[in-house]
Amino acid sequence: MRILFLDLDSTSPDHLGCYGYHRNTSPNIDKIAAEGVRFTNYYTSDAPCAPSRTALMSGQFGIRNGLVGHGGTAGDMKLEGIKRDLMGRLTRGGSFPSYLNLMGNLNTVLISPFAQRHSTFGFYAGFNEILNTGKYGNESAEHVTPVAQDWIDRNAQKDDWFLYINYWDPHTPYRAPMEYGNPFEQDPLPEWLTEDVLERHKQMVGSHTVNELNIDFINKTYDNQTHPSFPRHPGDIQDMDGLRTMIDGYDCGIRYMDEHLGRLFASLEQQGVMDDLIIMISADHGENMGQLGIYGEHATADQGTCRLPMIIRWPGMKQGIVNEDLHLHLDLLPTMAEMLGGPSMPDWDGVSYASVLKEGASCGRDYVVVSQCAHVAQRSVRFRDWIYIRSYHDGFHLFDKEMLFNLSEDPKEQHNVAASNKDVCMEAVYYLNEWHDDMMRRSGDDKDPLWTVMKEGGPYHARGYLKGYIKRLEETGRGHHVEELIRRHPSEFPEKIHPAAMIVQKQLSSRMKG
Repeated sequence: MRILFLDLDSTSPDHLGCYGYHRNTSPNIDKIAAEGVRFTNYYTSDAPCAPSRTALMSGQFGIRNGLVGHGGTAGDMKLEGIKRDLMGRLTRGGSFPSYLNLMGNLNTVLISPFAQRHSTFGFYAGFNEILNTGKYGNESAEHVTPVAQDWIDRNAQKDDWFLYINYWDPHTPYRAPMEYGNPFEQDPLPEWLTEDVLERHKQMVGSHTVNELNIDFINKTYDNQTHPSFPRHPGDIQDMDGLRTMIDGYDCGIRYMDEHLGRLFASLEQQGVMDDLIIMISADHGENMGQLGIYGEHATADQGTCRLPMIIRWPGMKQGIVNEDLHLHLDLLPTMAEMLGGPSMPDWDGVSYASVLKEGASCGRDYVVVSQCAHVAQRSVRFRDWIYIRSYHDGFHLFDKEMLFNLSEDPKEQHNVAASNKDVCMEAVYYLNEWHDDMMRRSGDDKDPLWTVMKEGGPYHARGYLKGYIKRLEETGRGHHVEELIRRHPSEFPEKIHPAAMIVQKQLSSRMKG
C-alpha cells in the first residue's frame, strides 16, 4: 500500500475547477478528482492552521485536545496527566501517522515545516522520516517540489509508505513568481463580487477587511501596508481593480501550486506507481475571499474558512462520484482504520465514512460543529442548508453575536437572517449544547479551552491590537466605530472606568466627605 496525502494550505474548494469554479485553476487536481471521490461538505473541526492540523493528527476536537489557538495556554495540547504511560497516546496509535505505522506497517514520511512554524511539535508524532523544507511555511512550490521529487525518486517503488506533503502557495502573502505571469488576467471575477458588494465591504472594520489587509506586528495594529517582496498581494481593496489584484493573486497561487503537483504526478508515473497509488488531496482550512467581508484570511468559524476540499482516489474503490454528506476532517482516522481492517481508537472523535469509498453509500453526520479561537472566538453549527455562527469575541469586526446564513440562497454569507429565523437559531443552539455536553463529558476536564482564550485576553491575533487600531480608525475618518468597539471590549482599556462605576464611585466619594 502506498498513500500520498497532499495538504494544500489555505485552499478553498470554491476556487478549484472540480468544485465548479469558472477559472482553470486546478487541472491536475481536477484529474485526480475525476478518478476518485469528491466530498463537497467536508469541514475542519477547528480553525485555523495549528488547531486544524492538531485535530486531524490527534483525531480529537480542539475542545478535547486543548489546542484551539495560536498563542497562550491554548497554543499547546493538554497534558495527559497522571494517566500518561511511558509512551503517550500520540505514540501508541493515537495520532494519524502513528496509527498507520503501527496498524498498517507503513513507513510514514513528512515533508513540511509546519511544526516549526507554530511550535506544534506533537504534529511530528508517528512520522518515521521528517523533511523540514526550512522556511517556516513561507515556502513557494519551487522550494517544496524538489524535496518531494528527490524522495519519490529514491523511494517510490518501495512498498508500504505514507507520504504527507505541505504546499503553501495559496496562503497570504501571494508569492507566485512574477515571471509566472497571470493566467487569469482575461477571466472575469466571480459573479457575486460586484461593485455594490465591495461598497458594503468598505464599511466594515477589523483585520483583513478591504481597508486593512495587513497586520503590523511591531506597532500592534491593522493597516494597508504592502511589501515589495510580494507585488501580487495588495494592502487594501478600494476599487474593482484592487479586487482583481486580490482574487488573481490567490488564484495564481493555486494554479502555480497545481502545476507543481502535476510534476509530482509525472514523477510517480515515471516510477510506475501511479496506477495503484492512493491519493488524498485536502487542506488545513479554506480561505475567506469576501465571505463575511474578509479577504485572504482564515479568521472565522464560517463556511469560507472551515469548508475544505477533500478528494480521495483509492484504486479499486468508487471512482468519479460526489458525496454531499456532512463530514469532518478528523473522520479520516476511523475511516482509515476501517479501510485497513484495524480497530478504531476509543479516544478518537471521528466517524468512519469508509462506506462512501467502498460502496458510494451515504453515511454523513446530522450536523457538525466548527470552532475558531485564533482570530475570533466563535463556534458554529452547520446543518441542512444552514450555518449558525455564535461569536464570543468578534476580533474587532463588530460581528453580531448570532449570525445565521442560508447557504443554498446565500453561499457567500452576505445576509445575516438570524433575526427572522429564531426557530432555526434555537435548533442550532440545541445542537451546540448537545455537542458541548458530550465533549466535556468525554474530555474528563472541566476546562473549555475557548474560555481559556477569553480569560487570557482574547484571540491571539486580536489581543492587544485594539488601541492601535482605534488610532488608525480615527486617523482615517472612521472614528464612528470606536465607541462600539470600546463598549464591546472594555478589557482592552482597563484604565477606563465604566460610566455606571463612575456614578457609584462619585456617590461613595460624596458619602466619605459627608
